[in-house]
Amino acid sequence: MILLTLATVQNQALASGGKYVTVRSLAALGCGVALLFRRGPWWLAPALTMVASGVWGWPVLPLFLIALFDLASQRRMWAAVVCSAVALAGNAVLRPSASLWIPQQYGATLFLLLAVIGGLWMGNRRRLVRALNAQVEHLRTERELREAAARMAERSAIAAEMHDVLAHRLSLIALHTGVLATKKDTLPGPVIERLSLLRTASTDALTDLRDVLGALHTAENLPPTDPPAPVLRDVEEMVEQARSAGQSISVTVDGSPARAPAAHRLAVYRLVQEALTNARKHAPGAPVIVRIDYTPPATLVEVTNSPSTGPTGVPSVPSGFGLIGLRERVEALGGHLNAGPGGAGTWRLAARIPHPVTEQNGPDS
Repeated sequence: MILLTLATVQNQALASGGKYVTVRSLAALGCGVALLFRRGPWWLAPALTMVASGVWGWPVLPLFLIALFDLASQRRMWAAVVCSAVALAGNAVLRPSASLWIPQQYGATLFLLLAVIGGLWMGNRRRLVRALNAQVEHLRTERELREAAARMAERSAIAAEMHDVLAHRLSLIALHTGVLATKKDTLPGPVIERLSLLRTASTDALTDLRDVLGALHTAENLPPTDPPAPVLRDVEEMVEQARSAGQSISVTVDGSPARAPAAHRLAVYRLVQEALTNARKHAPGAPVIVRIDYTPPATLVEVTNSPSTGPTGVPSVPSGFGLIGLRERVEALGGHLNAGPGGAGTWRLAARIPHPVTEQNGPDS
């Protein structure tokens, strides 16, 4: 813009016989400053360039075209048309030596039209880019909210599952201590007293458990129509159901599930369930290999599936947020989860969940 303004001042000086300090040169300089800084109202630069072009013609035309370009890009078409018409009419009336109507009668009109069309295109492109950026930001925010909702839903599921497991065990403790406490004739007094205290403590603990874990999930997260939590269901049962649906699955289990905490067994069930579901969705017909190791010091899960052997052209199913919830579950237990391509077109899901320190000093110690 600076170079263009200096060139316009030079052209005006040449038209004035080589004199730089003239009204023409000052007008050209004022038009350039108005276009460069744009501190005043939006119509100032177009008005100055319109007047200068209408009075002196071609030497100021480059600055006038830029002003028209800006007007069109800002959706001020009416202002661009009016400025063009006034400048052409002024040249037709005043007939300056460098009129916009010469050397060709419609030469300047073509330049004015191109400037307006170019401004319209640039303005539409800028608005499109801003709209796309806003849409991308909206999608990013929406995805973050969905991920947060998936994490909260998984925490709610963990709370419900642990409530079922612990409530069952506390209920057994309260039941057996209550049965033993009824045999007062065969047990010493201190034992009866301790059994009564244990039964009361287990009952209170069960009530507190329901209050605390109940606050971690809501009816919205776990509607009544949802299936019950898996609690401690066997992974083999789920695998057999998947096999009966036509899925080819190979399972290897090391260690005893009873040696792993209940939370680990629930996590293993969810991990294998999600992996088999994803394999059915994204690689139909592909064989799946499941490896589970409950041996301390950590519970290990690895599920891999080869590329799909189904027909080509099957549209892929959009990925959900199951892995996000699983990662939340595994990290809550102090472990880590990896899921992604395993090479040669395979997909691999692997998780490692360390056993608590007390579990490492279990019955075998």
